[in-house]
Amino acid sequence: MRIAVVGATGMVGEIMLKVLAERNFPITELYLVASERSVGKKINFKGKDYEVIGLQTAVDLKPDIALFSAGGETSLEWAPKFAENGTTVVDNSSAWRMDETKKLVIPEINASELTKEDKIIANPNCSTIQLLMALKPLHDKYKIKRVVVSTYQSITGTGVKAVEQLENEYKGEKGEMAYPYPIHKNALPHCDVFQENGYTKEEMKLTKETKKILGDESVLVSATAIRIPVVGGHSEAVNVEFENDFEEGDVRKLLSEFPGVTVQDNPDTNTYPMPIYAEGKDDVFVGRIRRDYSQPKSLNMWVVADNLRKGAATNTVQIAEYLLANKLV
Repeated sequence: MRIAVVGATGMVGEIMLKVLAERNFPITELYLVASERSVGKKINFKGKDYEVIGLQTAVDLKPDIALFSAGGETSLEWAPKFAENGTTVVDNSSAWRMDETKKLVIPEINASELTKEDKIIANPNCSTIQLLMALKPLHDKYKIKRVVVSTYQSITGTGVKAVEQLENEYKGEKGEMAYPYPIHKNALPHCDVFQENGYTKEEMKLTKETKKILGDESVLVSATAIRIPVVGGHSEAVNVEFENDFEEGDVRKLLSEFPGVTVQDNPDTNTYPMPIYAEGKDDVFVGRIRRDYSQPKSLNMWVVADNLRKGAATNTVQIAEYLLANKLV
């Protein structure tokens, strides 16, 4: 397979290359693509140096698959150019997610919807991916009515500038600010920009993307997204109300049997998911599973995942693996 990684010099691009190497994705030609200012830079992949090329050069090379992680504007402009040239694009930005003509895919949930005609495939938001990995098996069995989720999101979701801001503040040095306030020793109830309804764009992504991926407009989602000074991954406090009642033991069994989910849930041994342990792993970790005693047929759980891996790079590579395995490219 001839593979292009667009945005190869960014945080997610770097992890994407790492995941491609770890999973031994079959690559015959690798094109590392970035903005003009990075063209000519060398990046090592599996012991070999590759020179970064520009977007038009990459389009002209007609790769089989282009894995995009270069921001929404770049995706809107360049994904169609790759697609017109026969390349299948898997896009990690928000550009195509709510486009009715594009599939929004978590491989374990809805990859079967993909066809050869899908030339631009959207990767969901990191918070949505880990949430739905935990919700899907439960929705299939008990039918979800409503989800209330509070996210505690890693600064890596913002990018390199946010990591630098935290490091500067930790050392007591002044520097460029990725956020309107300090993030060290703080929590910002502000992920992405505020919308007219008082919710942030990030919070509304959780609502809209959940409905699209589950293919169920009746599922109600209310979200509060919070940025915290953590590097390893995103955490979510999830409250779910079902149409049908459940047994806690059955919930644990359904979750532990779902591919890509690991249950870590033993209060007796202080076993529960934490970003410090999720970092660098591809699974979604679920714990603190307990009945909500204040509301019938309702459940609380705590969901953690590495937002740069399953929340971005790994999910993208898994889509590419599915396309290859099912001869869709």
